Amino acid sequence: MTPAAPHTWHFVDLGRMPYPDAWELQRRLVEARSQGRIDTDVILFVEHPPVFTLGRRGGRENLLVSEEMLRQSGIPIVQVERGGNITYHGPGQLVVYPIVHLPGAGLGVVDLVDRLEEVMIRTCAAWGVAAGRNALNRGAWVGMKKIGSIGIAVRRGVSFHGLALNVNLDLAPFCWIQPCGLEGVGVTSMAREAGRPVAMEEALAAAGRSIEAVFGTRLEPQTAEELTKKAYSV
Repeated sequence: MTPAAPHTWHFVDLGRMPYPDAWELQRRLVEARSQGRIDTDVILFVEHPPVFTLGRRGGRENLLVSEEMLRQSGIPIVQVERGGNITYHGPGQLVVYPIVHLPGAGLGVVDLVDRLEEVMIRTCAAWGVAAGRNALNRGAWVGMKKIGSIGIAVRRGVSFHGLALNVNLDLAPFCWIQPCGLEGVGVTSMAREAGRPVAMEEALAAAGRSIEAVFGTRLEPQTAEELTKKAYSV
């Protein structure tokens, strides 16, 4: 894997943000980036409150519990335009959204997915967790247990959605679905595989270093306020 020429991307740590708010922010950023109102690619780091999301291939058929049970649990289901099937997001999972103008970065969609997988693999390795790829499904795996998922969308050459890496989260909600529509596979986390807690801020920092190495870029911090102002300006 040969990194692109060094360049600067902005990154923003959004903390914990409801999924619909982060989704709307992404769409605003994609529009601003494609129109040139934002001239730098952006990486968003975020955690979400519990939510199930469905990709372009749907996924309600992969629910293993009734939707009534989900309503009682208070966990919503959101249909979005990313690739892939059903998945779960929750606190303790590091979600990374690259808002990247792919032609400008010299990347195709497959290149982007390959590199996002590599980011997760390298981040896991920092805790001695040997993650890798699996021909069954894109993402990061430890044996037959999935530790990280990928689902992206591209609009006017700009990518959004991204990766979700299980750092230190409650895995129980994954038992309510067939993750990514796959039968007979498990789900794990960095903390479970490492046998010790993994702090989210440390995982985020490791993921940032991996992004810089894999994409040949330098990440420059930006505040959420600065980013929001750019995203919502006309």
